[in-house]
Amino acid sequence: MSSNSYWYLGLSFISIVLQVIVFHRKRSVHTYMQFLIGVELLYIFEAVIYIFNGSYEYHPKLLSNRYYDSHLGAITSNLISIPSLALILSVYQLGWFWIVGFIALLAGIEWLFVELRIYTLYWWRIGYTSLGLLLYFPLIKIIYPWMLKAKKGGSRALLLCLCLGPISGTIQFLPFILFSSRVYRPGWFSDPAYDTSAFGIVYYLSIVLITTLLLMVNWKYRWIKYACLEIILLFVTVLLKQSGILISQIWWDVYLYLLFPLLILIIGEVFGKHLARGESRGFWPRSSERT
Repeated sequence: MSSNSYWYLGLSFISIVLQVIVFHRKRSVHTYMQFLIGVELLYIFEAVIYIFNGSYEYHPKLLSNRYYDSHLGAITSNLISIPSLALILSVYQLGWFWIVGFIALLAGIEWLFVELRIYTLYWWRIGYTSLGLLLYFPLIKIIYPWMLKAKKGGSRALLLCLCLGPISGTIQFLPFILFSSRVYRPGWFSDPAYDTSAFGIVYYLSIVLITTLLLMVNWKYRWIKYACLEIILLFVTVLLKQSGILISQIWWDVYLYLLFPLLILIIGEVFGKHLARGESRGFWPRSSERT
């Protein structure tokens, strides 16, 4: 293992410990949802500046494919470290002293990684990161108390999209990053890894939008929405394969991508109930609350 890897793994470990402490102390589904919302906002922003516009490159040196290796570094940043600090700020509603302190900490880490040559800036600058966090952290703080109140209609749909996005995106990306399970060739980039990553963004967001729509409809029978989701997924998979956009390289690839959205739908049902009811402790309502 390269020395680069230890820096990324160490940062990930510290951030995960912070997450576990917050989750243990709060023990609320809304805390988990808040974390996921923070991740998805970063995923969307990163898709624009990193995937489509090549802002920077991470060098954890965990994978042989340079671009996919960079994605693992991005996961350290956007799935683990930054959302951990955002979670602390929002759940405990910490003030500007902490916001500025966390921004300075992250700027220092970014500078250190650049100096160690385990992270390369192209057109991006550390100041841009600090400015972005100056908007991101207060926004996350505002979202949390607003989310704790019972939600209906469009606001619930929006929060569901943001909550389910990181689950869909992470499960979508990890198989082709780690195992080269599939390749997307829409023809947007000459490099297959770039092409796959860019189309993967579109694919996972589409899955989230479809899932959210199915969750917002009141079905007489629960199984109908599962059947609808699978029919849509089968149609899209066949269409992508026949058009040459999707190339499966491992036998289990198609099965995984047909089945994991069902898990997202199940999780979405749980999240949807909690959003509709407002804050409560635990994943399931107490027996006295069931109707």
